[in-house]
Amino acid sequence: MDTGHDQSKTQPEAGGPTTRTPPTSDTPGLSKDALEKVRTRDPQALAEFFECYFPRVYGLACRLLGDQTTAEDVTQDVFFKVHRAADQLDSNRDPVPWLMTVTHNVCRDYWRSRGYKMAQKSSSMDEHVGLFSILPTPGDTPLQAALRKERDRTVQNALMKLPESLRTVVVLHDYRSLKHEEIAVITGASYAAVRKRYSRALAKLSEYLKDIEK
Repeated sequence: MDTGHDQSKTQPEAGGPTTRTPPTSDTPGLSKDALEKVRTRDPQALAEFFECYFPRVYGLACRLLGDQTTAEDVTQDVFFKVHRAADQLDSNRDPVPWLMTVTHNVCRDYWRSRGYKMAQKSSSMDEHVGLFSILPTPGDTPLQAALRKERDRTVQNALMKLPESLRTVVVLHDYRSLKHEEIAVITGASYAAVRKRYSRALAKLSEYLKDIEK
């Protein structure tokens, strides 16, 4: 599979870290020295890499796919690729854009699969979950938590109604805080196409969510 980045040219094989419940928030990136050790497939460095970047990969997969179990499978696949392509890692560059590209491409392959099409036919939108149950906000009262959970579920369900190309742009821009130029690199689309998709996505979401505040 083409990951869309020089660091992902080498195709991975099975083998690597297993899935687990994610931490409650993103952690700072690894140092250049740590990334150099990842390049040599140092076991401890690979484990640290997984712990550091797992929330970002898993969080993106959850938002794109709307299903925790499938997101776990995608996340595992992404880190399999990291394990195999570790020697291609550029320790002078932030690995997050590469990880976002690989994650998007794995999700894209899943969307094109027969399994995804069958799952779409057999599942209802209410079965999709947002990140609330994964990344709770500390300090919420029970009422605040319940309200935020319901709103997050509603927004996530609306996202899942969007075509995959539009959903991807919204998730990367609004949940990962990426610029349109960065999204263009990750998705392989032009800057103009990304901007157009984002505008279309917002218009559709506005339509889907118009009754929320009533």
